[in-house]
Amino acid sequence: MISRYSLPQMAQLWADQARYATWTEVEVLATEAQARLGRVPADALDDIRQAKVPTAARVAELERDRDHEILAFLAAFCETIPNASARWVHLGMTSYDVVDTALGHTLARATDLLLHAAGRLRRVLADTAVKHWDTACIGRTHGVHAEPTTFGHKLAGHAFAVERCIRRLVAAREAVAVGTISGSVGTYALIDPSVERYVCDRLGLGVESAPSQVVARDRHAELVQAVAVLGACIEQLALELRLLQRTEVVEVEERRSAAYQGSSAMPHKRNPTTSERLCGIARLLRSYVTAMLENVALWHERDLAHSSVERVVLPDCLTVAHYQATAAADLVETLEVFPDRMRATIDMTRGRVYSSVVLADLLASGMEREAAYRLVQSAAEWAAEHGDEFGAALQRHGVDPGLLTPERFFNHHDVILTRLEALRGLED
Repeated sequence: MISRYSLPQMAQLWADQARYATWTEVEVLATEAQARLGRVPADALDDIRQAKVPTAARVAELERDRDHEILAFLAAFCETIPNASARWVHLGMTSYDVVDTALGHTLARATDLLLHAAGRLRRVLADTAVKHWDTACIGRTHGVHAEPTTFGHKLAGHAFAVERCIRRLVAAREAVAVGTISGSVGTYALIDPSVERYVCDRLGLGVESAPSQVVARDRHAELVQAVAVLGACIEQLALELRLLQRTEVVEVEERRSAAYQGSSAMPHKRNPTTSERLCGIARLLRSYVTAMLENVALWHERDLAHSSVERVVLPDCLTVAHYQATAAADLVETLEVFPDRMRATIDMTRGRVYSSVVLADLLASGMEREAAYRLVQSAAEWAAEHGDEFGAALQRHGVDPGLLTPERFFNHHDVILTRLEALRGLED
């Protein structure tokens, strides 16, 4: 992923040097397990433990002569180990014992970073929702004024969407945080299964149930799908905020720096660029899903068609998702909200948005439903055509309008607030 959409903590996990450090950790742990079985001499284990992590530059140099990254890594790793001890490195293992076990460890850590960012977004949404629980605004269906809701209620829906995404990510993390050290076709022919268990336990990983040399790729597809759903839910939030920032609406506004310039040609412009960026990132995340689903089907016990895809998709997907979740939390946390403008928007139709409560009052008084509906509809259409207040139009039609205020819609609103307060109690 380009640096523009990378945050340091996540980017560091996917650096070449970090990958070789994790590969080294897997090799050392495997050697420790072999030594516990009496298959590696104690002095050789000491030498291997003291070996340095190969540099990315050295691995790249050796790969030019071998055209095989793992063999280049092993050659570089063994350069700092005495020859008598180096022969015990990688004992009984195949390349993907290292690659997939290390990948599971990296994916678990990367998902933890994303979960933390998503947890913060959930909290910020819930806190802001509570803050604006009584900030009345218009609800829209089909993009058209429907009836009043509150801005807090809007944000609560997004907070619970993020919570569902977090649960999906937790399940996907469990699925992908696995390793396998089982040999060339996964049969443990040259390595004891206890080596695998030892390594994976110390890395906090599960073990592939029936390895075929590689970890099953449906696991990685599950993770990327969960990430894409989070991205889509953030897009839903960002789209709502974009729509509320239109010139004819202006119910909210993104925070902008003093240096902000919205257009190279039109100095007056204040564009919702952060919200737009979040929507664009969601498109990118969705595009990764198909590639990872294509990776599930490998030839026989394994092929290498998935490798090139994963080298791009997995780091990019998690890196940009982490950026998106972090930026979304920043956006909501600093969002300017204009309650007076929201109230003015409610009043824009001069009361017609209260038609449903008038209908309910007529039904409660005993009027037949079809007649009541037609009466209220006729009054609303008359008010719209003549630019009159809805209440006055109702009176012209012989109907007492009663109290027409947003609060008429919030009799049972606090049941949602109770659920929201429970959500606020969860840790990031």
